[in-house]
Amino acid sequence: MSDLTHPRPDDEPALDWCDGGVPVSQQFDDPYFSLGGGLDETRHVFLAGNDLPARLTPGFHVAETGFGTGLNALALAQVAMVPVRMTSFEAWPLSRAQLEQAHAAFPDLADLAAQLRDGWGQGTVRVGQVDLTVILGDVRDTLPAWGQAADAWFLDGFSPAKNPQMWGADVMAQVCAHTAPGGTFATYTAAGHVRQSLSDAGFDVVRSPGFGRKRHMSRGRLTAQNG
Repeated sequence: MSDLTHPRPDDEPALDWCDGGVPVSQQFDDPYFSLGGGLDETRHVFLAGNDLPARLTPGFHVAETGFGTGLNALALAQVAMVPVRMTSFEAWPLSRAQLEQAHAAFPDLADLAAQLRDGWGQGTVRVGQVDLTVILGDVRDTLPAWGQAADAWFLDGFSPAKNPQMWGADVMAQVCAHTAPGGTFATYTAAGHVRQSLSDAGFDVVRSPGFGRKRHMSRGRLTAQNG
């Protein structure tokens, strides 16, 4: 397990770029954020889905599967008025140049995005009020070794249909095991097997209205007996 490190150029994920500056993974054939408004989707799914920013108190800890372009971290930093922590698990980190190209789609986040990129490759990065750490490697290996627990989870890997390993029952069980009492999760997917795995692991799972063309998303809270 290692903290965020700037990848070598030949390690950069292969990307295509759609109109509007949306990066698409060639490996997974999936966009990094919504073609219909990535920041709006982040706010709807991950922030509102975890009742943020209302729950943010000093030291609140957000964890994330799938750092991607860092959009979720930037959206969190935009609303965090107190010091909070965020830990993100990422197997295929973008290069600084790729981040800059992706961040150009969100001019309202420019100052925060510059802070993120300026600290890229230097361990924990301060982005606004967020102390951000990115842990590199396969989440199936890195999450079990993580010695902390999150108050809220952003489950944001590529589509379960295209990256099933990241959404397996083993990973969902580890998410639950690394959730603080009363902690929550939110995700854009309403896939039945993901919802069932999260429920089996110990979350009270509910289906909520999704963003844009997605009819549903999922969110949940750790049940008392498992907290």
